[in-house]
Amino acid sequence: MYAVIETGGKQYRVAPGDTISVEKIVGEPGTAVEFKVLAVSTESGDLLAGQEASSTKVKATIAAHGRGEKVIVFKFKRKKQYKKTQGHRQDFTQVKIDEIVA
Repeated sequence: MYAVIETGGKQYRVAPGDTISVEKIVGEPGTAVEFKVLAVSTESGDLLAGQEASSTKVKATIAAHGRGEKVIVFKFKRKKQYKKTQGHRQDFTQVKIDEIVA
């Protein structure tokens, strides 16, 4: 059984026991969270979406917070003596999926 959840503007396919990295969520490690469900599979293999899946909840626990790899943004215009370097590190939260409640 798996579900498709949405958080941080992205969609993730999750199953009980999975650990995923999502956009930063406010809360301490060990805090329980619930996610919006877009679709869910049944034991028979059917996929329920929309209104049928809206009553389903995915319960998870925040495992840790962290920061991703550094991305270097380099802008350059030749013959104009223009160079600009900027770095970025995206914050993330690791979440452990506990259960999918129908």
